[in-house]
Amino acid sequence: MLSLARASGIAALLFLAALPMHAQTPWSMLWTAPVLLLASLFIAWAAESSQYFIAQGFALAILAWLQTLPEFGVEAVLAWHRQTPLLLSNLTGALRLLTGVGWPLIYVTAALSYRARRHSPMRAIHLAPQDSAQIAALIAALAWIFVVFFKGTLGLIDAVVLISAYAGYLWLLKRVPPESTEDLEELERVPRAIVLARPAVRNIAIAALFLAGGGLIYIVAEPFLGSLLAVSAAAGIPQFVAVQWIAPFVSEFPEKVSAFYWARTIDKASMALMNMLSSNINQWTLLAAMLPIVLSLSYGAPSELRFDQQQSLELLMTASQSLLGALLLFDLKLVWWEAACLFLLWLVQFVFSVLPGPRASQVHQAVTAIYLLWCAVEVVRLIAARKPPPVFAALRQFLRA
Repeated sequence: MLSLARASGIAALLFLAALPMHAQTPWSMLWTAPVLLLASLFIAWAAESSQYFIAQGFALAILAWLQTLPEFGVEAVLAWHRQTPLLLSNLTGALRLLTGVGWPLIYVTAALSYRARRHSPMRAIHLAPQDSAQIAALIAALAWIFVVFFKGTLGLIDAVVLISAYAGYLWLLKRVPPESTEDLEELERVPRAIVLARPAVRNIAIAALFLAGGGLIYIVAEPFLGSLLAVSAAAGIPQFVAVQWIAPFVSEFPEKVSAFYWARTIDKASMALMNMLSSNINQWTLLAAMLPIVLSLSYGAPSELRFDQQQSLELLMTASQSLLGALLLFDLKLVWWEAACLFLLWLVQFVFSVLPGPRASQVHQAVTAIYLLWCAVEVVRLIAARKPPPVFAALRQFLRA
């Protein structure tokens, strides 16, 4: 009886997923969103368990990539259906959520836990020396993203460069040693049980969770996007706004839950921040590279994205925000007022994104200018210090180790 019920459930899921994107209704969100979250949770459990058996930094990067698979699925569906006006909206919205909301909330979570346990304020989240590898990788990825912005196109050559950058990033992270098993009590129940299981059971469980999560994402990505567009149409929300903010928030929810869980332990607040930073790198490299590849497959010929004025502004604002975030971490810490300013700037542009009007573009230009001006101030400050910033010294020490 139980097997029959499971088979019926799987058959129903396959039937619903087989419906074309335009056939989805707002009610489809009631099953697509939970399935997407469940798939992400499966992958998060498997990847979190894996970090105890492979290099920690490498596992964290893979974890971040797997956690953002729903985001990859949404973007792949948009690219396959040649929804080029919506491609950058989802990518830029997800990235701005990570830096403008994710980073500050990690700080707030860690600060509240710190005050509750130690009865004193926490001024900053301090990073480990090996975290310099992720900061350097983000700077390298953004350097090419600015080239893409000035070209006004994102093509297959850009995809090769970005994928190569990500491969080099993973090679660098493999030098980080595996996580110690002494802190297993900080794991959630499921990944802890997997880590403590016999090797054969452990390997099967990790593989099964990866396969189940990936399979569910493959099945549900297109109907999820269709239901999201149906909800936005019923509520009178522009498609651009729905794809830019609602879809990334839902698809990245499990990732944020894991990061906030680590931030709550205080000692792993830097790990939570690096999880978010790894997601920034993944999306600026692999996700951006995937767009012209899938678009070319859809057209059956080499194709590229050409940015209009709005898309160019969205790309510049998002890249400037990420660059500022990376520069703020050059001293290997995130200070409270830096986190607060990142959130306030995100909030301003978000309000004018969901309430579009004649001044929306002007406000976005002003926020972009603030990001770039702040970046320039940070660069001047680093030069005036007349000594290498801590991130460079830590990276050099890390490479020599």
